[in-house]
Amino acid sequence: MDTINDKKLTVVLGASPNPERYSNMAVNRLKAKGHPVVAIGNRAAAIDDTPIITEHPALENVDTVTLYLNPLLQEAYYDYILQLQPKRIIFNPGTENEELANIAREHHIEPLEACTLVLLTTGQF
Repeated sequence: MDTINDKKLTVVLGASPNPERYSNMAVNRLKAKGHPVVAIGNRAAAIDDTPIITEHPALENVDTVTLYLNPLLQEAYYDYILQLQPKRIIFNPGTENEELANIAREHHIEPLEACTLVLLTTGQF
């Protein structure tokens, strides 16, 4: 059985309380798979029992930052993402950003153009 240490702390940037949004689905599926999740959005809300926060908390042992923000909105998060020192950044469809991908590589962070939902469904997360 997996322990919490085997699970990947994931920060969802662009989290939405709207159940039709992919960021919302990602938070629910990550939690269903037992992954700890920090959901950050542009307004305070919740996805079931997961709060959507607007702050940028200092976090340790971040495995993945998964993006649900268009590239222009991502710019405000560049420094924060680097502070988190994630192992990878997932650029979900529509969030592809070559500038941030290059910055990530320079900081030894793997940029990955993929869909978090597909990765979870196929067991590749």
